[in-house]
Amino acid sequence: MTERQDTNNFELGSLRNQFLIAMPGMSDPTFAHSVTYICEHSDDGAMGLIINLPMELSLGDIYEQLELATDHDSAHLPALAGGPVSVERGFVLHPAEDGRQWQSTLKVSPEIYLTASKDILEAMSRGEGPSHYLVALGYAGWDQGQLEQEIADNAWLTVAADQQILFHTPAEQRWAAAAKDLGIDLNLISNTAGHA
Repeated sequence: MTERQDTNNFELGSLRNQFLIAMPGMSDPTFAHSVTYICEHSDDGAMGLIINLPMELSLGDIYEQLELATDHDSAHLPALAGGPVSVERGFVLHPAEDGRQWQSTLKVSPEIYLTASKDILEAMSRGEGPSHYLVALGYAGWDQGQLEQEIADNAWLTVAADQQILFHTPAEQRWAAAAKDLGIDLNLISNTAGHA
């Protein structure tokens, strides 16, 4: 039995802290042209956040719904559609910084944390949150063996996550930028996968 206390990405075969890049032929409209950041992956399944699908909803709208002050620059930023599961739940992806503790945080890697508690949003609304972050509503989930099968079926490319893409690249450029990290131009890949 493997030790699960270590949340670093050193588990053999784990896709934690990786990008899933949808192949051009992805037929599921939820994931077409998407990049998903994998936050958890084990024998039981996987969980991740789509990081390149901005919503009409802004962080200011979220702050307002939570009855938080909205006097910070972050209020105009869009929330992301993180995936089709639990779309009413919010998730904040952020770098590990200055040792601050939030009520509900998962250490995805030594550099990147995922927080799902209201206290981080309260701090962000006051301009006291992490210096960089993505806020997503909902997440993407895969049952045991499902993601591995989709990868085997050529639905996804995988590459190590890049903080520059996560936090400093505009959402509409993340799909191409993540593939470029693999040395691939997705525009040159056919939309139909060939099967012998």
